[in-house]
Amino acid sequence: MSLLALACGGGDVAPTVAPATESPGATSAPAPTADGTATSRPVSQTATSVPAATEGRPHPSPLPEGEGTASAPAEAPSASEETRPTGPAPMVEPDPNYEDALDAARFRTGGWKTDFSLHTVAYDEFLSGGVPRDGIPPLDDPQFESIADADSWLEDVQPVVSLEVNGQARAYPLAILTWHEIANDTVGGVPVSVTFCPLCNSAVAFDRRLGDVTLDFGVSGNLRHSDLVMWDRQTESWWQQLTGEGIVGVYAGYRLNLVPAQIVSWADFRAAFPDADVLSRDTGHSRDYGRNPYYGYDRVDQSPFLFQGRPDDRLLPMERVAALELDGQPLAFPFMTLEREGAVNYEANGRSIVVLFQPGTASALDQSRIAESRDVGATGVFDAELDGQMLTFRVSADGFADDQTGSVWNVLGQAVSGPLAGQSLTPIVHGNHFWFAWAAYAPETVVY
Repeated sequence: MSLLALACGGGDVAPTVAPATESPGATSAPAPTADGTATSRPVSQTATSVPAATEGRPHPSPLPEGEGTASAPAEAPSASEETRPTGPAPMVEPDPNYEDALDAARFRTGGWKTDFSLHTVAYDEFLSGGVPRDGIPPLDDPQFESIADADSWLEDVQPVVSLEVNGQARAYPLAILTWHEIANDTVGGVPVSVTFCPLCNSAVAFDRRLGDVTLDFGVSGNLRHSDLVMWDRQTESWWQQLTGEGIVGVYAGYRLNLVPAQIVSWADFRAAFPDADVLSRDTGHSRDYGRNPYYGYDRVDQSPFLFQGRPDDRLLPMERVAALELDGQPLAFPFMTLEREGAVNYEANGRSIVVLFQPGTASALDQSRIAESRDVGATGVFDAELDGQMLTFRVSADGFADDQTGSVWNVLGQAVSGPLAGQSLTPIVHGNHFWFAWAAYAPETVVY
């Protein structure tokens, strides 16, 4: 098996990634839904060319003995219609020439029962990660622990995915998700998948329900624009992690509903949700949770891994952006801009939102130990209207304050003191993605 066992592509152990030209045994191989409206805003930053990164690139680490070494299944004909899982009424017309496209594809089809005649994207956009599906094992029965128990091993700066559904809050440490990428869970009575693609820094949560069906997701072993391609076990359709779109199989053209989720520091989550549950290291897998297998990957001048084509050069490809879509208009707020401004009050078509930035959250993709990685900060995006009152925000000594009441808020949109204490802003779906990844799926993005 190739040492290119990408965390977004598979491998029982999430290995350190490396540029394809430096990795031994390398294998050849529409935007998230959110509430709101917006119009275009002129780009306020000059387009930046991308410098070549030639030093300090990450190199693959040896795989632990006996793990992640299974060979990909041998090529075999696609499953017949009789053996394919049944599913919903297709939203796309079958491609009569799909077999010709598959013959030239750089991924394996053997063993899949997917209906490859149904697809919304070209097959030459996929690359194999070099390992079989679910080689990076998703968590299907995630276990949880208390804040106090998690506090015994999580450092304040370590990043977690914060999710709150129907009043139930949970934290999913990236120290764990980096090694598993998908957690199929139920939160607040809603079946969800909490996902993280390290190659794109994309933490995305989905409602797993489509109609009367609840889907269970796994890691396909393939990438598209460097992003994780998921698969569902009910129909073996393929899904794009960053957008939640079905792209191959009977669910091609369908779209999952996204659930607001944030990457924040453990300290910020712990303070905001003292009674919450935290994903436990008791996963049934032996991993060095807390170690970063992508050492040095997120240098801002680094080149994205297994990305075909030229990244959008308005920003450096590995720059983090608070990315969202409002009324069909994709927007990106660069972290370097947010770090300067702290709070951005943004208005379009009568809709006001606020984008908050707070330092104190470590990168999951920098140093070999996540707790020792550099501070990249955290963001929150919220509707600025609360109970009919429009609020504007500024940075304060204790976090953020609104100009109308002087209440103090945290990066999770909670009022912690002042007249509005105890109330929360409505979150807007957003991600802290690398720019190259967001721009690949939302090329019409307006950069703040």
